[in-house]
Amino acid sequence: MSKTKLRPALPRTIRIGKLRYSVDLVETMLNKGDMARVFYDERKIQIGKKSGVTGRRYSKKEMNDSFWHELVHAILYDMDEHRLNRNEKFVTEFANRLSEAIDSARFE
Repeated sequence: MSKTKLRPALPRTIRIGKLRYSVDLVETMLNKGDMARVFYDERKIQIGKKSGVTGRRYSKKEMNDSFWHELVHAILYDMDEHRLNRNEKFVTEFANRLSEAIDSARFE
């Protein structure tokens, strides 16, 4: 059996409000300090695979956490909640709880 690289459990696209965003994995982010970023005008969420500063590869969990963080930003932007969207502490805490809730969900 050959060993293949698996994509982290991230969607390829996601609808936020009436808009569909692409979710793209990139080697490193253009802004070297970023792990991920949402581009509202391009309707795109980019997730870096490794640090542009240290070159360290991000774990699957780190990439998934980055996705949820950027998704919260995109949802708040769609809701015109710009004050909350600029509050990184709120976005991080909300995204962490959302991710944990989804990871713990059991559909049986």
